[in-house]
Order: sequence, then structure tokens, then C-alpha cells
Amino acid sequence: MSELVESVEVAAPAGTVWLALTDWERQGEWMLGTHVRVTEGNGRSVGTRLEAVTGPVSGVGVSDPMEITAWEPPVRCTVRHLGTFVRGTGSFHVHPRGAHRAVLVWSERLDLPFGPVGRLGWPVAKLPLALGLKVSLRRFATFAETYEVGA
Repeated sequence: MSELVESVEVAAPAGTVWLALTDWERQGEWMLGTHVRVTEGNGRSVGTRLEAVTGPVSGVGVSDPMEITAWEPPVRCTVRHLGTFVRGTGSFHVHPRGAHRAVLVWSERLDLPFGPVGRLGWPVAKLPLALGLKVSLRRFATFAETYEVGA
């Protein structure tokens, strides 16, 4: 398993950060090149299925089907990646830092594709993935700081 962990401080209450983070259908507003949709369930409980498509170019992208395996609002959501290319677990943790601030920690434990070649390539692949996640999390902070439910 290879791990990727990034965090961002958000000038919003933890509950607002949670609601913004788990507004799956709007995740594409802040996550670079990604669109997410709920494919089964209510989007707010264990067993819910989601699908993220990343990098769509002319309708072609990497599909990342997931299932929520832990749901502890407003603190933690864990998903299991079920795809052929992306496998492993992802976790989102919201840590309150007072009444109007929180830190979001996003972690991924990935079972890399392509066996030994994938493991050898991880140090090279990790750099752009980490950079993309950092940029996305900065965008998320802005999104969450102005988030309105149902907007």
C-alpha cells in the first residue's frame, strides 16, 4: 500500500466543512478534473456507492467507483475504492479548531496497479498527485468558507 496525506485549514465551522465536503455532486467545483455522483444509496450512510470520474478529456477519464465504509458526521468518512485501476481506501477527517475553524485531512492508502512496476513508479507519480490534491484542497477551503446548503 502507498499512502498520500494532505491537509488544509478552513475558516469555517467543522459542521460546515463536513457538509461542503460530503456534497458529492458539487465536488467537481473544487476537485481538479473530477466529477462525482451518488450511484446507490442516499450519499450519507455506510453502503452508499459513489463514482468519481477524473481527467475526463472528450468524455474519457478514469472511473473510480467507491463505497462508503465509515460514516461519522461531522468527523470522518471512509471510502473503499472498488475500481480496476484505483483500489484501496480513502479517508476524510474534519478536526475542529475552535468555533469557526477546522482542518480537513484527506488520506489515501492505495493498492497500486501494475504490480512491481506500479510500486517502482509511485515516487514519480506521487509528486503530481500530491500537488493536484494540495491545489484541490486549497480550492476546497474557499468553497467551504462560502458554502451554502442547497446552493
